[in-house]
Amino acid sequence: MEPGQASSTAEYMALFRALESVRPLARRLVEDPLAVGFLRPWLRTVVALSRVPPIGRCIRGLIDRHWPGARTSGIARTCFIDDIVRARLGTGIDQVVILGAGFDARPYRIPAMSKVVVFEVDHPATSAAKRAAIKAALGESPAHVRFVSIDFNANSLSTTMQSAGYDPSRPTLVIWEGVTNYLTEAAVTETLRWCATATRGSLVLFTYIHRRVLEAPDTFHGTEKLFATLNTSSERWTFGLDPARLSAFLVERGLLLDDDRGATEYRAKYYGPEANRMRGYEFYRIALAHVA
Repeated sequence: MEPGQASSTAEYMALFRALESVRPLARRLVEDPLAVGFLRPWLRTVVALSRVPPIGRCIRGLIDRHWPGARTSGIARTCFIDDIVRARLGTGIDQVVILGAGFDARPYRIPAMSKVVVFEVDHPATSAAKRAAIKAALGESPAHVRFVSIDFNANSLSTTMQSAGYDPSRPTLVIWEGVTNYLTEAAVTETLRWCATATRGSLVLFTYIHRRVLEAPDTFHGTEKLFATLNTSSERWTFGLDPARLSAFLVERGLLLDDDRGATEYRAKYYGPEANRMRGYEFYRIALAHVA
């Protein structure tokens, strides 16, 4: 991410959700009316054009050829996390922390989120862009949402969250999507250990990449174009995990693993037989853990 600028990968994810939101209702997997508001003007034009089905198919096809698997994996990932959030918010969770919130619109499009306190935590530049877009779309930020700006390289997450009103004694769901692969192992460890200070039974839902994609990118389909794009945007991937070691990795940081799914699995869940023709991003994974 360039200094003073919002995350470009956050914008890509918003683009994928916006394109999905204008697909015919019978084919639509995600409904996110706010997503288009996070995009620069020319991308909003792309979304508007994609409302015409033949043009929409062409645009999605171009994206899928340029970044194999990124869009379909991103949409299925959104659906999977949405379903977990909806299910878990009815089990006593009354506080949600979204780390590296980017342009995540869940606090505004999932009704159950309005019944809990939500902390949107991100870099000041991305947070400012997010607040401006929310104000333009809704007039003002909903009362249940608290924006927390933090420079993770300079500020303590514990101190910053305490100042923002976070209460570790309340059952909490932490959502940490699309972030760990940009950090160091030390930063991931520090954040997970902070998550583990929440009250017993609190949940941590996070994404990570298979470390093999960093060690031997050619093992996975479509990585050459992907890594070229990441290098151009100055948002390089630096950290991954071996799924076989994930459970032990979390135990060492105060968490117990409940679930771990790869892109192949969650794409199949939402795209059905169509997923058999999808390739790329098989290295991307979602994990759910709880505080021991």
